[in-house]
Amino acid sequence: MIDKLRSLIEHPRFEPFIVVLIVINAITLGLETSPTVMASAGRLLYAVDSVILAIFVAEIAARMLVRGRAFFRDPWSLFDLFVVGIALVPTTDSLSVLRALRILRALRLVTAVPSLKRVVGGLISALPGMGSIGMLLGLIFYVFAVIVTKLYGEALPEQFGSIGASAYTLFQAMTFDDWSNGIVKPLSEKGFASGWFVMMTFMVVSAFMALNLFIGVVVTALDAETDETQPKLTHPAGSEAEIAARLDAVMQELASLRSELGRRSQTG
Repeated sequence: MIDKLRSLIEHPRFEPFIVVLIVINAITLGLETSPTVMASAGRLLYAVDSVILAIFVAEIAARMLVRGRAFFRDPWSLFDLFVVGIALVPTTDSLSVLRALRILRALRLVTAVPSLKRVVGGLISALPGMGSIGMLLGLIFYVFAVIVTKLYGEALPEQFGSIGASAYTLFQAMTFDDWSNGIVKPLSEKGFASGWFVMMTFMVVSAFMALNLFIGVVVTALDAETDETQPKLTHPAGSEAEIAARLDAVMQELASLRSELGRRSQTG
């Protein structure tokens, strides 16, 4: 029985079949949010959802039987178990939020599609580097928040009256949210001609440099993840010494054949 289950889940068409079911399930769960659709085809959608859920449960059970303890050592398998298990919890009034979490089953596409899995794996491996960049960005925010609070806090208390207010204003500037009329213009009206220079310096340092650092860390992590998942090429002949020995044997065979042909031509 285990061998039959292993041949089933390792069949080349099994994963595409699961991907199709995930997509169909995501569509049906989205349609359930429409009162009009539910009024006309609600029972059908619930039936489709129940059938697909049963298939998912059977798939998870089969993988657990085939892989045994290795199933629980695989983070992606545990993620699938968690996402499918949410749908099995009764949706009572106190747990009604779990009904909305059924859409998490669509995230199984990440585990079913290898390219998506590599992207998510790269993002996860990039988290330590992104954390360091986040600390650097926080330090930049704090330094500039102290500077603008001391420079403009008395004149513009609403925008720069405290470090918290200054940090919010700086975040607004970093996201380019009305930074010209809402931040730089009031500074100019209060006579702070250097306001535009300070804000532009902050925006260049925070928005552009930090963003490029984030992109660089993510791209490096994705490249490393791709290199790890690519099959490594190994030479079938083994070591260089074995290759040289085989080449010598081939050359000796060719030499003996050549001499044999020469003798036959002379006797003929």
